Amino acid sequence: MVRILVADDNAAVRHYLRGLLELQDSWRVCGEVGTGGEALERVKENPPDMILLDFQMPDLNGIDVARQISRQFPEIPILMVTIHLSPQLADEARKVGIRGVCAKSDVGSIVGAVDALLRRQTYFPPTDLTPQ
Repeated sequence: MVRILVADDNAAVRHYLRGLLELQDSWRVCGEVGTGGEALERVKENPPDMILLDFQMPDLNGIDVARQISRQFPEIPILMVTIHLSPQLADEARKVGIRGVCAKSDVGSIVGAVDALLRRQTYFPPTDLTPQ
């Protein structure tokens, strides 16, 4: 059973992501947190097999959280989900150890992205935006 931690400041989004992920027989959401600080604490207490991490949270953003987690737990794949997907953000995510990014608006890609990361691949879809 794959244990996935979901970190997003919106409870409705967390609930939706849990439902989407748990449609897969071998995936279970082992926890939901609403802030970056809570995500860090939860990972230290009981490291999950994978993390779905929002970019924009009230205390620490997803890049800062991922940077800290990747230093201590480089084996845990992190998928960042965001409404602010851009080439710049995807590049920054790669630099801190995030293995994939998804736009929240592209919910159909989230399951495929999680699957790719669990198979030790990366998931960085092309964006329509060009870097400034």
